[in-house]
Amino acid sequence: MNYFELFDFPVSFDLDTGELSRRYRLLQQQFHPDRFASSGERDKLNALQKTSQINDGFQTLKMPLSRAEHLLGLRGVELAHEQRTLRDPEFLMKQMELREALETIETPEAVLDMDVQLQAEIKTLMDVLHREITANEDESAADTVRKLKFMHKLRDELERIEDSLMDSW
Repeated sequence: MNYFELFDFPVSFDLDTGELSRRYRLLQQQFHPDRFASSGERDKLNALQKTSQINDGFQTLKMPLSRAEHLLGLRGVELAHEQRTLRDPEFLMKQMELREALETIETPEAVLDMDVQLQAEIKTLMDVLHREITANEDESAADTVRKLKFMHKLRDELERIEDSLMDSW
């Protein structure tokens, strides 16, 4: 399913998320299952399916990383559930260093310092991704998406560390 088409947007990485939210609410109202309560079973089922597609599409398009994955999928570059590994030794080395640094975090200040570093890395990669997708450099963009997934996993791990530190204070 092409979620850009569902929300009547051009297929583009650049997207007005405010407008996306507005269109989401309109579609939700139009296909809300309550509107089909007195309809036949087939109409009710269609409304439920459409509502599910609308929800999935909104969740996909509102986040830049999932939007990029979806856009690349529409271009024939499938990233979902893939097992391909990155072949960028410099990036992989940096990941190992960041993982080791996460293991040594013991204070909220160290969490904040690491968060600032990860946010900067993510911003840089998002800028690269934007350029690659705009230039139709799909394979490079796919590798950048893979790198961003690594970075988001590190951020998730950092959040778990922060939660455990807060619990122990």
